[in-house]
Amino acid sequence: MKLADCTEPSGLARRHVREALDGHALPELVDDAALVVSELVGNAVRHTAGGPDCMCVEVYRNVAVLRVHDGGRDVSRVRARSAEMSLNELPDSGLGLLLVENLAYGWLARPTAIGKEVVVVLPLDTGGLSERDVLPYIPAVRPPFSAELHQLDGGHEEFDGRESAEL
Repeated sequence: MKLADCTEPSGLARRHVREALDGHALPELVDDAALVVSELVGNAVRHTAGGPDCMCVEVYRNVAVLRVHDGGRDVSRVRARSAEMSLNELPDSGLGLLLVENLAYGWLARPTAIGKEVVVVLPLDTGGLSERDVLPYIPAVRPPFSAELHQLDGGHEEFDGRESAEL
């Protein structure tokens, strides 16, 4: 789903997640997924010049994979903060990714050909997964957004389809 140039990307992302997961997950887990995507999109709005480009929801038997892409390239800044940090230590970021970390089976940020994506694996039931079972979903259940990003690229000269095969 394209989020670039959207006036309310967080709301659109939440609605898309709710629609995608309707009937596939317990209502409270759908709420968790909507909260997670709202945090991811909100972070892209706050911490990147262009905001989020696009997002994807992949639904599998017992997990959902959320992907939010933006044009920012610095994946080192995408990390969960410690719950023990004081508010004074969080001048330009909050505890959103700590929340994501607590709700998700796993998550990561990785570079793409024209920015970065944050990938989050969420449960669809209360049964849980072992860490070993989560690993196949991270980092790529399917190839990165290369085709979608190319459409959203807007003529960036640095995009090269050959790079997507290396990701």
